[in-house]
Amino acid sequence: MQLEPSARNFMAEIRLEVLNSEREFTISSEWLEEIHQRCAAIDNETAKLIDHESAMKQLRARLV
Repeated sequence: MQLEPSARNFMAEIRLEVLNSEREFTISSEWLEEIHQRCAAIDNETAKLIDHESAMKQLRARLV
């Protein structure tokens, strides 16, 4: 599934809201700021995004 960056940001924000409403846990202000910064980077297209397959390939290479 490939979404526009703004759609991905929207989905991430919705999921964060859902997680906050389903469980009793606190996200620190630092993590919340990091999430907002990453979402903004996706929105303004400054984030370097890679597909799942490429990400897994890079991770596996680091483990070898």
